[in-house]
Amino acid sequence: MLSSHLDHRLEKKFKELYEIHLERSRKIDWSYHEFLPWDKGQDFRRVPYAPDQGNLPDSLRIAVETALLTEVNLPWFTSYLNDTFRGSFSVMHDFIHTWTAEEDQHSSLLETYLLLTRNVDPHRLHELRKETVEHGWVGNFTTPLETLAYTTLQELATMVFYNNVARVAREKDPDLATLLRRLSKDEVLHYAFYRDAVKAHLEVDENYIYHIADVMIKFTMPGAVIPDYDERMSVIAREASYGPIEYFDQVFDVLVDYWHIQHIRPSMPEAEAARQRVLKHYDRLKRVCARLRAAKARP
Repeated sequence: MLSSHLDHRLEKKFKELYEIHLERSRKIDWSYHEFLPWDKGQDFRRVPYAPDQGNLPDSLRIAVETALLTEVNLPWFTSYLNDTFRGSFSVMHDFIHTWTAEEDQHSSLLETYLLLTRNVDPHRLHELRKETVEHGWVGNFTTPLETLAYTTLQELATMVFYNNVARVAREKDPDLATLLRRLSKDEVLHYAFYRDAVKAHLEVDENYIYHIADVMIKFTMPGAVIPDYDERMSVIAREASYGPIEYFDQVFDVLVDYWHIQHIRPSMPEAEAARQRVLKHYDRLKRVCARLRAAKARP
């Protein structure tokens, strides 16, 4: 079976993808202070926090808080990527450094928004943040190609999450909708790099599906380490437009199509068996989503 390390034939391609990323990111460079409603801020010592001060319904507050608690684990994500790609293409380490710098603003923006708008108890948020970071995060997939596939799914899912929650937030708080859409632009660029890095492997050898299949089948978001994560995601699925249906339609189905998984024909039996597992998982998710859609349609 093919190695799960990066294919040496693709180093030039990875450099091209990184240059494309740098060119695109320069055009949308930003600073988080530009997206915050500073006029809403008050001194917590002069005006103590009270639960009725926020302007968001619980579903949106939970969605933003969950996004923040995912983003604060950036140090763990960076360590994971550095460890995974140690000894790999030097351009991957260049990308990881750029990615970390771009992601670094995300938690600051979300946390400052929640505090300025008093949509969160600052003491409770501090406790949740500390608990989440202390728990840490370690990826289940530890080889370079698996990690490329994992980060593709994770970045696309995060982009979809931000855009979907932004649509729900538009009427309640346009400032929130704007800042979420801004975050999603970073995720688009990160997703594109990882997505095309995986596709390049499948283009040079379709047998690489062997190392991608289990990642697609067993994928879970890194936010799963957050306290009460399952309860949070249930609320977000019901009321903030991101759940199993959106994951299937806007993440899994998109990548099955982009990576041509239904059409590639690996030569190795193990790789073909892995491809079939992905397609069976696809069919299973599709059936689950059909049932969920029918349930939502019932009065």
